[in-house]
Amino acid sequence: MRLRQIVLLLLLALAIGAFVALDFGRFLSFEQLKASQASFAQLHAEHPFTVAAVYFLVYVLATALSIPGAVVITLAGGAIFGLWQGLLIVSFASTVGATLAFLASRFLLRDWVEARFGQRLADINAGVNREGGFYLFTLRLIPVVPFFLINLLMGLTRMKVWTYYWVSQIGMLAGTAVYVNAGTQLAQLDSLQGILSPALLGSFVLLGIFPLIARRIVAAVQKRKVYARWADQRPQTFDRNLIVIGGGAGGLVSAYIAAAVKAKVTLIEVHKMGGDCLNYGCVPSKALIKSAKLAHQMRHASNYGLSDSAPSFSFKAVMQRVHDVIKAIEPHDSIERYTGLGVEVLQGYGKLVNPWTVEVALNDGTTQRLTARSIVIAAGARPSVPPLPGLDDVGYVTSDTLWDEFAQLDEVPKRLVVLGGGPIGCELAQSFARLGSQVTQVEMGARIMVREDEEVSELAKASLEADGVQVLTGHKALRCELHPPTVAAIAAKQSMDRHASLAMTEKRELVMTEKEGVDTPFEKRLIVEHNGQEQVIPFDQLLCAVGRVARLQGYGLEDLGIPTHRTVETNEYLQTIYPNIYAAGDVAGPFQFTHTAAHQAWYAAVNALFGEWKLFKADYSVIPWATFIDPEVARVGLNEQEAKEKNIPYEVTKYGIDDLDRAIADSEAHGFVKVLTVPGKDKILGVTIVGAHAADLLAEYVLAMKHGLGLTKILGTIHTYPTMSEANKYAAGEWKRAHAPQKLLAWVKKYHDWRRG
Repeated sequence: MRLRQIVLLLLLALAIGAFVALDFGRFLSFEQLKASQASFAQLHAEHPFTVAAVYFLVYVLATALSIPGAVVITLAGGAIFGLWQGLLIVSFASTVGATLAFLASRFLLRDWVEARFGQRLADINAGVNREGGFYLFTLRLIPVVPFFLINLLMGLTRMKVWTYYWVSQIGMLAGTAVYVNAGTQLAQLDSLQGILSPALLGSFVLLGIFPLIARRIVAAVQKRKVYARWADQRPQTFDRNLIVIGGGAGGLVSAYIAAAVKAKVTLIEVHKMGGDCLNYGCVPSKALIKSAKLAHQMRHASNYGLSDSAPSFSFKAVMQRVHDVIKAIEPHDSIERYTGLGVEVLQGYGKLVNPWTVEVALNDGTTQRLTARSIVIAAGARPSVPPLPGLDDVGYVTSDTLWDEFAQLDEVPKRLVVLGGGPIGCELAQSFARLGSQVTQVEMGARIMVREDEEVSELAKASLEADGVQVLTGHKALRCELHPPTVAAIAAKQSMDRHASLAMTEKRELVMTEKEGVDTPFEKRLIVEHNGQEQVIPFDQLLCAVGRVARLQGYGLEDLGIPTHRTVETNEYLQTIYPNIYAAGDVAGPFQFTHTAAHQAWYAAVNALFGEWKLFKADYSVIPWATFIDPEVARVGLNEQEAKEKNIPYEVTKYGIDDLDRAIADSEAHGFVKVLTVPGKDKILGVTIVGAHAADLLAEYVLAMKHGLGLTKILGTIHTYPTMSEANKYAAGEWKRAHAPQKLLAWVKKYHDWRRG
């Protein structure tokens, strides 16, 4: 605490202490006020301005110090000055005093509270920024809520001082008028209870509810305004309760929920059911990772007491297995299954015509229009392709196209360049390296997997490099080029190709152009910049894995004026500017995970179907994710770099998986469990796990955080031996050991010493 804070705190303590010690409270009783009414009236008649000034200062001081007795002082204002003058003085004095209390709370307590409860306060501040004035106004209209408490609590938020002042000035006016008016009738009052009659309290409650009713009215007016241009197109009846655009995770779950509650729902998907996850992302990549890991284990069989052996395989067979896995899972997301669940599935391209109508360009060439009371947009995302000069000339694949493109190859790509150091790039770079590709991974940033802690990034880089990936961080891709092969490249080609019979005299023919009708083995090159110097990276295949962008074009969003900025802009209920149009999944953000798309879909569907009665805010408080490199990296909640960025205090507990019995038995003894907790408490702020089956191990912490369970509960849970899940128990044990009550244990030791005689 700074010196100025200490001084102010001492002054406040002295003022309150003097008030108590000198028993000034006796002057703030109702009985004392009635007994002194005549004296006050005479004094005011003799010195009107002096009495008014002193009264104003006393009121400000009492309010600023949160001293009990504000009601009595307010009554005195009415008794001494009358209704209008008393109302004027009390209104400004009470607001000035309340603002001083607000500032004192902010100056003395806010930094301390933010340090201890930073994340919770950040959420509150976000709400205050949106609607803080409205809620303050509502609270000020209900004098039943202690005003001094409002002053102190609001001081802990980021509300602007001016906003606090003028909202308080207006909000307290009604209650102030009631008490000042009562003061003018002081002689007829028997007690303070006479003021706060049940009828008056009921009036205050109704007054407090009025802003909520007014808010509903304002929302209805705004709703009418946003739909105004479409008023003549609103159907009298609707074909469907819900239309869902997109058959990925978000769309499938939205349609499933609607069908489960017996709503009439139509799901529109132009391409493949299951979306990106089934066809291009989660499923095929994990199938490839499994094959690559097995090849890796064969090369390192000596780790298990066996003989190392180079895996012999057909790359076509590996890619065929990937497609077989997709086909095996397809029935879970198939048209047949969802039709059986009660969902109408249309194969075509859906476009919004107005807020209630979707035009579907069906794949058979026909067009159909449907109306629905609500619509969910779950169009997903697509790979981002960087605007590199020459990229189209050399050709490239993305995480979407590689599965079909590479399935046509007889062999694994000899030289593969992976652009991007995020989760997708890391997973695919390691997998293809394990299958035999010479992989170069290019990342413009200072490190790969930049969202994770630096030690995690370094461990991931070391793991990829151990598998042969050349990881180039701090390298910016500039352009792609086609170059004639060098003499050395031609010689290498001759030595590798048993059927080549090219003579040195024929080299010139190799670099002839396609215009001359000859196949040209031009070399593909990526030019990168590092520390101001250009470098050349030759390759056979280029994989762009620099992220994904939401699909925002072609769905009629721009025609309806729905704002988009990287994603569809929604409120906390996943509503767009049109309350009946929702967005979920990658197209809505802020996360691009299958499980968050499904999570959002629940809120979108329920709000779309039942929002007239109750709207639910999407909850992102506990979101897990994983990167399936080897070892896996999984996280939920905060890591250290995020905690530092948000200025949230934390403690770190770390358990090395190299100490775990099952990990040692499986030759997987590497990685760690790192838990961030509230200082001095076992409340979990976040967990990062690096190691085998990290994504599976994380589930226990996700459950604990979701339901407010601490590390002590995890420690007290029986974990099967020997399993990897024991790592969670041992991490909790590390925390418990670090927080053992040493003084108490010292006395326990003395007790045992005494017991031994």
